[in-house]
Amino acid sequence: MGKTKYLKEIEQLFAKSPVVQASSISRLLKSKKKVKQYDRHVLRNLVKKGKIHRLMKGYYTSHNDPSLAVFCFQPAYLGGEDALSRHNLWEQETIPVIFTTRHVRRGLRKVMGTNVLLRMIPRELFFGVEYHTIGEMILPYSDKEKTVLDRLYFRKNIDKVEVKGWLKHLDQQRLKKYVECYPQKFQERIKFLL
Repeated sequence: MGKTKYLKEIEQLFAKSPVVQASSISRLLKSKKKVKQYDRHVLRNLVKKGKIHRLMKGYYTSHNDPSLAVFCFQPAYLGGEDALSRHNLWEQETIPVIFTTRHVRRGLRKVMGTNVLLRMIPRELFFGVEYHTIGEMILPYSDKEKTVLDRLYFRKNIDKVEVKGWLKHLDQQRLKKYVECYPQKFQERIKFLL
């Protein structure tokens, strides 16, 4: 009886949210049981049994999707090649690319055995986010215009022919509005878009 005593309450936490912080589980269990580090023991056993997955330190999910790591770096959104695929502008398989305004270590990280690319973006360039339903989850993605501008801003190797192909699918008014938010040097560099 002791093994599953609080399991239903923990499962309710995971039913309410796709990503749960360890601190939420700690608060729940500390109010019920006054045993030191009991919360860590419960989390470790749930991960071992495969009922939940560790996204990163202090964050857990019951889903098998590394894109959920976007909720660990809020404010953040999924962008880059991942968003291009979501908008049907990119044919190749991609890894999740997370753009965040938080000061964190950038680059590749392993999340649930999969690579995830983390990029920092200035707070003033955090806009153009829309939400997409994937299965039973709703994830933040950059819109088409913001995705193309982010790729150009981070100087990804893309040729002008590829960009001109994407331009056919973009809202030109929104694109011009977004470009005005970027630094002057960047605006001069991408004059060919406008």
